[in-house]
Order: sequence, then C-alpha cells, then structure tokens
Amino acid sequence: MVQFDLFGEVEQKLEERAKRREEEAAKPPKPRSFPASRRKRRPLWGDPHRHASEVAENVIAAWFSHYGGSRMDVPIGTVAALSFFREPLISDWLLTLEPAQLPGLLREIWGVQWMARPDLIEVARPLHDWVAENPDEYQLRAVQAVIHTAVYNGLFDLTAQDDPYERSEADVLSPLLTGLRHKSDKKWRGEYHTPPCVTDLMAHILVDDSVCGPGMSVREPAIGSGGMFRSVAQRMRELDLNPHDFRWFGNDIDPLATACAAVNAIIWDLGPKVAIWCGNSLADDGTATDKALAERAAVIKHRNAVVEQALFEQKARRLLGALDQLLEGAAA
Repeated sequence: MVQFDLFGEVEQKLEERAKRREEEAAKPPKPRSFPASRRKRRPLWGDPHRHASEVAENVIAAWFSHYGGSRMDVPIGTVAALSFFREPLISDWLLTLEPAQLPGLLREIWGVQWMARPDLIEVARPLHDWVAENPDEYQLRAVQAVIHTAVYNGLFDLTAQDDPYERSEADVLSPLLTGLRHKSDKKWRGEYHTPPCVTDLMAHILVDDSVCGPGMSVREPAIGSGGMFRSVAQRMRELDLNPHDFRWFGNDIDPLATACAAVNAIIWDLGPKVAIWCGNSLADDGTATDKALAERAAVIKHRNAVVEQALFEQKARRLLGALDQLLEGAAA
C-alpha cells in the first residue's frame, strides 16, 4: 500500500513537471544575454566554418595552380597577414597591387604587428621569415593569386570585423594548414585538428560563469592552430566574461601550427596574457612553461628597447634641427 502511494506521488510530480514545461514552451523566448554589440550581427555567408573551409580550399587551388611545390609557409603567411586588416574596403586597393609591391606590404604588416605583440609575432616567425628571402617574381605572382582568391572568396567577411566575437566565429588558418599538408605527413605527425563543432561543444560543457572567473588559466598542451582557444573565448563572451581577464597557455610540436595559433590569438583578441610556444608536451620535464614565459618576457623587453631607441633618435633629430635653425639665424 505504501509503495502504491509513492508511485502515485511520483506520477503526480511528473504530470506537474510536464505541465510546467508546456507553460514555459508557450511563453515567448527570452532574449540571449549577449552584449549590445552582438545583438545585431552582420550575417556572413551561411555557416562561418564552411565559409572558412571554402576560402582555404580556393586559396590552396590558386597556390598550386600558380606555383606548386612543398612551400606551406608562403600561402599560409600571406593569408595570416591579410587577416590582421580590420577594414574590409582595403580589398579594392589590394587588388590593384603588382607582385613587386607585395614584399614591402607584407613586411610592413608583420612589422606593425611585431610592435604591438612581439611575443606572438616571434612565435609566428615561420609564417613571415620567407618575406625576407627576396622571393622571385614567379613566387610573387603566386602570392598575388592567393591574395586575389582570398579577397574574392570573402576572407574579410570573416576576419575584418571590429567585434572580436564576430571575427572569432571561424578559423581560416586551420583548414588551410591541414589542406596544404600532405596526407602522409599528417599521419607521421599525428596531426588531426579537432573539428570546431566538437571544440564548441567541449567549451559549452567546461566553461560556466559559476565556475570560471578572472585570473584563471586556460591550458592546451596540443594547441594546433588554436581551435579550442577560439571556442572557449567565444563561450566566455557569450557569458559576458572577458578573455583578457584570463591567462592562456598553449603549445604544439608543429612550428607551423604553433605559428598559426599565435596569429589567431591576435585575430581572436585573447588579450595580453597569452603564452604560446613550440614544444612536445610528452617530453616536457616541467620547465617548458617557465622557459616560454622567460622567452616571452625577453622579446617584450627587446621591443621596448627598440621603441626607446627610436624615440631617442627622433628627439635627437628634432634637437639637431632646432640647433641648425638657431645657428642659421645667428649667422644671418
């Protein structure tokens, strides 16, 4: 008899719960608690991940049809440099450039980024060292084809948005890196990038505003091009958390993948507390993070010294100019 009463009580509670669910479903949906800047989002070309893959596929086809060979750093580095632009209208100007003008443009882009984030641009060196190699006209025509293809296929619709949430919706460099990599090379390296749908799901499971808070760290021992970082940062922003308030540590055994992750950290605006390095997590003796942080500090210190020297030289030139004018006035 007691057992029957208990089952009856359970049935009653289930009916009440089902009724509440029906009432909730009848109510108008509540607006998502995104910041105002993300309530009116500019629509992209459908699914941003598919769009990124299409950009990568067309860039790869353009590169191999104009140049070929095993160079991966040139097309990836070119697309990475374009991803730093935040003005979509610059695409019209880019399409007018001749191949001989491209090395100067790319050096300037990477130089500006080095002044802002020397720690990450040094990690990204495998993507821009080739610019200093004085590429020949044949190679530069392939670079021109890559730029035109990226622009025509809407790269800037993904990367040139002012809102970091919008330009973090997809990773263009990941499908470009994996698409250029030979199948046997990927198998030997064990390189298989986690699909964005999986990293997004993991981020939604792991990141909760009741658990995560400013000052905490995000650690990825096989960062690839940074896909997990992207998903976690997006989830943080959806919860009104700022990625700048967190520390980000990531490494990978592949220098090109690590370089892509460093570039993406800038594109996705993860903030100033980012340390990315190339290293094997399985062979880490516990000192890799400390070494990476020491190298990061040394690079930033060097940048500061360069800036101070440049400011000193600028002041010295102004002082010499003023002295010359005084001497000319006295002689007159």
